[in-house]
Amino acid sequence: MSQKPWVKNYPEGCHDKVDFAEVTHIADQLQKACQTFGDKRAMSCPIAFFDIHMTFTEFNENATRFAAFLQNELGIKKGDRVAIMLPNLMQFPVVFFGVQKVGAICVNTNPLYTEREMLHQFKDSGAETIIILDLLIDKLDHIIKDTKIKNVVTTSIGDHLPFFQRKLMKVLLKIKKQNVPNHSISVHQYRAGLESTGEFKSPTILPEDLAVIQYTGGTTGVSKGAMLTHGNILGDIAVVKEYIKKEIPNAKHTVLTALPLYHIFALTVNYLTFLLCGQHIVLVPKPIPISNTLKVFKKYPITVMTGVSTLYNTLNNSPGFGDLTKGTLQFAVAGGMALHREVAQSFKKITGLNIIEGFGLTEASPATHLNPLDGRERLGSIGLPLPGTNSRIVTEDGKDVPAGEVGELVISGPQVMKGYWQRPDETAKTIKNGELWTGDMAKMDEDGFFYIVDRKKDMILVSGFNVYPNEIEDVLCMHPKVMEAAAIGVEDKASGESVKAYVVKKDPSLTEAELREHCRENLTGYKRPRVYEFKTELPKSNIGKVLRRHLKDENEKKTPAAGKTA
Repeated sequence: MSQKPWVKNYPEGCHDKVDFAEVTHIADQLQKACQTFGDKRAMSCPIAFFDIHMTFTEFNENATRFAAFLQNELGIKKGDRVAIMLPNLMQFPVVFFGVQKVGAICVNTNPLYTEREMLHQFKDSGAETIIILDLLIDKLDHIIKDTKIKNVVTTSIGDHLPFFQRKLMKVLLKIKKQNVPNHSISVHQYRAGLESTGEFKSPTILPEDLAVIQYTGGTTGVSKGAMLTHGNILGDIAVVKEYIKKEIPNAKHTVLTALPLYHIFALTVNYLTFLLCGQHIVLVPKPIPISNTLKVFKKYPITVMTGVSTLYNTLNNSPGFGDLTKGTLQFAVAGGMALHREVAQSFKKITGLNIIEGFGLTEASPATHLNPLDGRERLGSIGLPLPGTNSRIVTEDGKDVPAGEVGELVISGPQVMKGYWQRPDETAKTIKNGELWTGDMAKMDEDGFFYIVDRKKDMILVSGFNVYPNEIEDVLCMHPKVMEAAAIGVEDKASGESVKAYVVKKDPSLTEAELREHCRENLTGYKRPRVYEFKTELPKSNIGKVLRRHLKDENEKKTPAAGKTA
């Protein structure tokens, strides 16, 4: 087998060697895109009864004024850490661009975070400035004294609306009782930043300088800050653009951006990659309830969408979704978590399209693998390593395993992070000899297509046999009465561990006996769940990834129930 068997299956015209001449810094590339595409529409954002639009020229002008405000009013300089705590409003891309212009480091923060989670991230990153939605200011008020934050910039939902519409938006928010909470913090106004008349001075920014401290989801432990340089992020964009150049950049696409921009998937793929290709992105501030996302499909001719398996599953179960995509939707890309086979098959029946599955992780900026967009994708596979990216499947001591065998996925390439912020010990565990050890168990076939089996830490050991939750969940979701499912390992005196299944019903008539029979038909004995628990919903991360760790914690707090033998 050749060292890179996947290269022969690359899309037509795609080369493994990538020209990184454009890898300078993020603000430089965004500014060049704005100059190239000028008056073309860059972004849209539907809010309540209004739609906000911004051209590439307007985008650059707003970001430059905000950058001048950061420099002149707040004294922000290269290397400072700036927290951004915003949903998918127009403010996010403007603020991110402005922060990149001054050479500061973005610390993207989930607006749904609790005070405890906020405090950990702000203390760990050492952020001294934050741009935050005004409706969240009370949470910051409770913890700010324990952080280094000295500059607070607040923005209102309607800050990019014209004057009278802004006033009307405030009235609507009051009617919904979404008032700005009382607080004692002295704040600057985002609107003042947009009206800055100060001079902006561009600093010297190098590819090796940090652009983002992107915190991991914390799904397997304490959240750590991945240090992503300008070279990492732009390198990842360069390899993605090389891979998709025949299918995406030459057309004018409208890209659904329901995934949050503060997550690395949407930040790099939806925001940066598509904007740098001159595409139009539509921001969805609140995709759930799913009716909000369906309204966007009604209003805009969406041609490309990205999502996670749970989002696609919810859309599949939304009446009328297929009609909204006919004649417009051309590509659907999945990442962030395993794409369940049943979800992909249902999506194909409804829309006529295959979901193109890819793979990435925060520590790799994030994309490392993607299925071909030319109709040669393989269901269940995360696809081929991107150009300029090398992937291996290895044993615990780093030796390559033969094709078809399971081992740990190891990655090297321009997108691999510099390390974890202020955690050299964790960095040494994850990056060895320049390679990123992902913690994902995977396999590769003879053609170079890769398949994720499961997270190494989530693997269940039943009587010495490896059981992977993804497989159990896939089988459970095959049942027509199941909406969602999750599987974890629980202590078992006889077998060390056994499988416990959590199930959300699609049909209320579903019984445990039906699930046991279904699993008996589709799983060998040791893989079958011993215990079933029905839930109304599963705990999820900010992008919809099921949090098995939360289920394990929940299970440990309960008195273990004796399960029946499957």
